[in-house]
Amino acid sequence: MQLKPLSRYFILSSLAASALGTSSMVSAAFLDDSKASVELRNFYMNRDFRQSGAPQSKADEWAQGFIMKIESGYTEGPVGFGLDAIGLLGVKLDSSPDRTGTGILPKTASGDAPDDYGTAGLTAKAKLSETTLHVGTLQPILPVVMRNDSRLLPNIYRGAWLQSKEIKGLTLDVGKLDRTNYRDSSDYQEMTVFNLGARNIQLGSTKTSDEFLFAGGKYQFSPELTASYYYGGLDGIYKQHNTQLVHVLPLGDNQSFKTDLRYVRSTDDGGSNVDNDAFGALFTYKIGGHGFTGGYQKMSGDTGFAYISGGDNMLINLLQINDFGNQDEKSWQVRYDYDFAALGVPGLTLMTRYVSGDNVNLAAGGEGEEWERDTDIAYVVQNGPLKNFGMKVRNATVRSNFGSDLNETRLILSYTLALW
Repeated sequence: MQLKPLSRYFILSSLAASALGTSSMVSAAFLDDSKASVELRNFYMNRDFRQSGAPQSKADEWAQGFIMKIESGYTEGPVGFGLDAIGLLGVKLDSSPDRTGTGILPKTASGDAPDDYGTAGLTAKAKLSETTLHVGTLQPILPVVMRNDSRLLPNIYRGAWLQSKEIKGLTLDVGKLDRTNYRDSSDYQEMTVFNLGARNIQLGSTKTSDEFLFAGGKYQFSPELTASYYYGGLDGIYKQHNTQLVHVLPLGDNQSFKTDLRYVRSTDDGGSNVDNDAFGALFTYKIGGHGFTGGYQKMSGDTGFAYISGGDNMLINLLQINDFGNQDEKSWQVRYDYDFAALGVPGLTLMTRYVSGDNVNLAAGGEGEEWERDTDIAYVVQNGPLKNFGMKVRNATVRSNFGSDLNETRLILSYTLALW
């Protein structure tokens, strides 16, 4: 649905707030522990296509986003009940039919971007001891299913999610999703597998699915060592087993060495040819404000890496644009981070990285090669009336012999206002 006029967004938000505050059945904790905020996100994006014969010279759009979140506390008793609400609104500031396609605004059949778009959702929740159940609108960040928050508005899912932390250090998750709402859409849709680039995933008669099941957990053996295993399955399309091991070795004098190992096995579920083994290793040395990272990622099998289209994944080489998850692709990464707090400028950070990939199995024959270079500069105001106001510039360059050559810049201004 398109939200016209804009006041519909605020009406929906008011209704959600009323749902938290008007019932005579709720307890004091339900209201006293509630909180609400609205994030204002101003997003400009320019993607310049550099390859010869590109059908579009550039994608260039500017928009204003509003993300309102309302979270109640829980009612008293052995089982506490609560209600959360979210409202998402995107407003076009600049766009034209020859510059659409950034992902920050929808694209209509006529080629235009609408003046505004958005959605609203409710989530019922229940809590028993250290176990919680959420039913409704969800934004999971789990190895097998991750929301995408890299544009104006995040994508969201619909389903049920049970999480338990009854045992110290152990987190268990199980759930089911039946719909997703893309980051540049106002409508819920069935889910499918991401298949751009040279993943070479083929689908049978089942193109979409209304059932994604997930289960797994992570355990913190010590402050330095954490391990996790998760299963995720998109019914009729693919099944996936995801494992990760993270170790942080303190070296003293504000130094540490982090090892992050990941292995994912993906297979078909009757309606596709998905067959992929993904291995990734990241090693990060930190000293003072400096961070030095090296990584290696390898794909093997009959297809590239599988995950839900519209979301994110946990590949170590998931960057601003690419994830280097094509069939048989091998890629390595070098990265440098600096936190200017070490120089007395807290809130200012720098990140730059380079990833090169090759050995891609192209369906038309031959070997694919690509590389991407990213640089992020971000600052968050630490004090004063604009405290927590964030500014970020993101720049990326991509070159490929099988995909698009492009230069991209994003400018993001954000501010979160606590309502209560």
